Amino acid sequence: MKKKLVVLTGAGMSAESGISTFRDSGGLWEQHNVEDVATPEGFARNPKLVLDFYNARRRELIAAEPNAGHRGLAELEKYFDVSIITQNIDNLHERAGSSHVIHLHGELMNARSTGDPSLVYTLSPDHPDIKPGDLCEKGFQLRPDVIWFGEPVPMINEAERITKQADIFVIIGTSMNVYPAAGLLDVVRKNVPVYLIDPKDVYTRRYDIHHIKKGASEGVKELTKLLVEGITQN
Repeated sequence: MKKKLVVLTGAGMSAESGISTFRDSGGLWEQHNVEDVATPEGFARNPKLVLDFYNARRRELIAAEPNAGHRGLAELEKYFDVSIITQNIDNLHERAGSSHVIHLHGELMNARSTGDPSLVYTLSPDHPDIKPGDLCEKGFQLRPDVIWFGEPVPMINEAERITKQADIFVIIGTSMNVYPAAGLLDVVRKNVPVYLIDPKDVYTRRYDIHHIKKGASEGVKELTKLLVEGITQN
């Protein structure tokens, strides 16, 4: 039976693919205040601004490609039972070939009803925009299927359940400052090895973490060597 490998990924995972993040730019995301484009209040104030913003992000994503880190994690499915828990709203893990991905913060390529959150629609690369007046079948305006600041994170319980099953836990490209995702480290079982891939120092409450100080692509390459050698030697 394959060991259970659980990977938590953040913005640094997709940075090499050219996907922008606001966390390194003083609360701005593509020159917009995060409060204006990533909160329910911002959407209520100016829905067209928010829809246009995510339409642009969607077109960026369609033009982007998975990087070697994404592909490397998909390759690890040859050796492990891999589950990826991502804070990213892009679909690069899936496009790289990963088969089990949990999106904590929603999915950019989906639209959701503002009146019935269970009504979710997949947007096609050929028609990726959501416009004012685009309605669900119940007559409510569509919005991005993205978890904004101040909104609940419905997939966190599933993420905790998967994390508790981990035989190996890996963190890639996240500051571990964003909750509830950062709290997943607290539910990793004792004596489970934890690897952190990030070129920067990242503060965590655990001191037994193996820190690979590299970007996602080089870091996943090193991680793969460590883990696969561990299998072949046992």
